[in-house]
Amino acid sequence: MTKAYLYLLIAIVAEVIATTFLKKSDGFTRFWPSTVSTVGYIITFYFLSLSLRTLNVGVAYGIWCGLGIIFISLLAFFIYGEKLDLAAIVGLGFIIAGVVIINVLSKTVSHS
Repeated sequence: MTKAYLYLLIAIVAEVIATTFLKKSDGFTRFWPSTVSTVGYIITFYFLSLSLRTLNVGVAYGIWCGLGIIFISLLAFFIYGEKLDLAAIVGLGFIIAGVVIINVLSKTVSHS
């Protein structure tokens, strides 16, 4: 894994944590969840910006969004008991397929 992908992974994890706490912040009315969310988003954008030194912005953003959606959906299921219907599950499958296709087949992805 290149450094750019490591930075992107850190950005994704930080964004997932920040978004999870965003729901707990209750519209930024609760101090600690709001603080965790804000710090998480700062970390997210810092590491996303580092990954963009090497990765194409469209590819990096697609991977960041796609994996973020998958991980947030899983956490929402386990933490908040949110359920997904069949259409949502199929859509998430398409997102996973898209991320795989971009990384395996696309010539726009930098593998350095």
